[in-house]
Amino acid sequence: MSTDLIAPTKEKPDMENNLTPELLLAGIRDTRLVAIVRGTDGAAAAMAALAAMEEGFRFVEIALTTPGALAAIREVRAAAPAGCFVGAGTVLTVQHVERVAEAGGQFLVTPALAESIDESARRGIPLLAGALTPTEAYEAMNRGATAVKLFPASIGGPRYLKALRDPFPDIPFIAVGGVGLDEAAGYWEAGAIAVGLGGPLFGDAGSGGDLAPVRERARSFVDLAAGFGRRTAQAGSR
Repeated sequence: MSTDLIAPTKEKPDMENNLTPELLLAGIRDTRLVAIVRGTDGAAAAMAALAAMEEGFRFVEIALTTPGALAAIREVRAAAPAGCFVGAGTVLTVQHVERVAEAGGQFLVTPALAESIDESARRGIPLLAGALTPTEAYEAMNRGATAVKLFPASIGGPRYLKALRDPFPDIPFIAVGGVGLDEAAGYWEAGAIAVGLGGPLFGDAGSGGDLAPVRERARSFVDLAAGFGRRTAQAGSR
């Protein structure tokens, strides 16, 4: 884990975090996309995050397992286009929540039912909580999560998501893990409010790889989500 999670953060963001859980949920429902940057170079991760934002992604998380993640979050927060938001992934502890908030992170994401869920709820910071089973999904929401990150979604696929939603129709699920351009629509059709995209979007860009393919893939995902939204709206109006 990055050493900048241990040392106190000297800089604080210039702007207050005005992203509430309600606004995050509405924004994710609208865009149907969350981007996930994970790599070996914080500076490269920041550039990758900004590239995705410039191509239409509004919500991008930078995993805290990326060296220099907090500095990357500060950089993206300062340079993000209007209407775009940067968060932190792999947020597990109370200390992580504190450090991310100091760095300007606007939302948090966990891979599991970590203590960070309770701390984020106490602070009013939006959080997407990782869960796989029905018990975990219920527990995540009961502890104050904004939405459930179904992870790893590829284990059960869209059919498993649909089965989960039958007893929990009001839980907002975001499918993450093994979701690419060919799989995204299947999860939306099964009821996911969004999909989370890591490797299928960024490739090795978080470790210094070429950003041109990231931009091309980002446009493809944005176009796919927009097209799905149009078809859904047309079907609903009939």
